[in-house]
Amino acid sequence: MTREAVTNGREAAIQQLRDVGLRVTSPRLEVLQVLAAGGHLDVEDLTAAARERLGTLTSQAVYEMLRHFLETGLVTKFERPGRPAVFELSGQPHQHALCVNCGRVENVAHKAPVLPGNHLRDWQVKDADIVFKGLCPDCRSTSESVG
Repeated sequence: MTREAVTNGREAAIQQLRDVGLRVTSPRLEVLQVLAAGGHLDVEDLTAAARERLGTLTSQAVYEMLRHFLETGLVTKFERPGRPAVFELSGQPHQHALCVNCGRVENVAHKAPVLPGNHLRDWQVKDADIVFKGLCPDCRSTSESVG
């Protein structure tokens, strides 16, 4: 990554924190920059990646940051049954694909379905999620070579 890209990423993270009224700190900046690099990370992976650059950072501190990021809408959380939840920066609405073998999560550009008018009468539905479940390419190739 170029020095300019790192500077732009840092400035974007600073602005994101300011926009939601959170104090700008080095740990918050680093966690946001790790999330901005992409992917879906659980707390342990996020802590390890941020710790590499900061030197010290606890999982508890990351949990606390993520709580604030969730409350302010900076990040979203994706629950994986039987596995730790993963986090990503908030952005364009999208759905997810989940590997039922390894837990890998990928974004899918797909709109959620619209409910027919006669279902969930008296409900105010704000959103819907679709999760495509199956085997990721890595797990597929492993299972095909074994079987």
